[in-house]
Amino acid sequence: MDTLLHSEPKGQKVSTLARQGLRFFLHTLLALASWIALMLVGYAVNPVGVPQWGILLLSMAVPFAVGMIVSKIRPDELATVVWLVGFIWVMIAGLWVLDMPTGPSHCFQCGATEKLMRTFFSLPSPSGLIDDDGPFLGTWPAAALVGYSIGAWLGMRKHA
Repeated sequence: MDTLLHSEPKGQKVSTLARQGLRFFLHTLLALASWIALMLVGYAVNPVGVPQWGILLLSMAVPFAVGMIVSKIRPDELATVVWLVGFIWVMIAGLWVLDMPTGPSHCFQCGATEKLMRTFFSLPSPSGLIDDDGPFLGTWPAAALVGYSIGAWLGMRKHA
């Protein structure tokens, strides 16, 4: 029993796993930092009339470029799996939204699919849930993580 608690997984040292975990965390942080920088520039410039789909595309494009640049400078396969954090992010936010009560001006009598679509994509109109910040809290950060992963993958492909 004591050997099971202190054995190392298939020949890997704990320091190697810790380094991999740190690199994964840093890639996730870099992807989110590039998205936050985009949002800060957007709020500073405050352009009028930018559609949400445009912000969604920018939320993927800017981290995509950062991921590609980082992968060209320092290739790391862990950068390509950051999309998993975005997937988990959307799933947790989706469960949070589905658990919210509906009422007048808050997606009254919405089904589950409509509740999610109206909250995260404002289609056909915003749901009123989470103060209409669904794209900001759920969709755009997840899109940034996916964009970073795709950029890192393409950057590594061209590097090899």
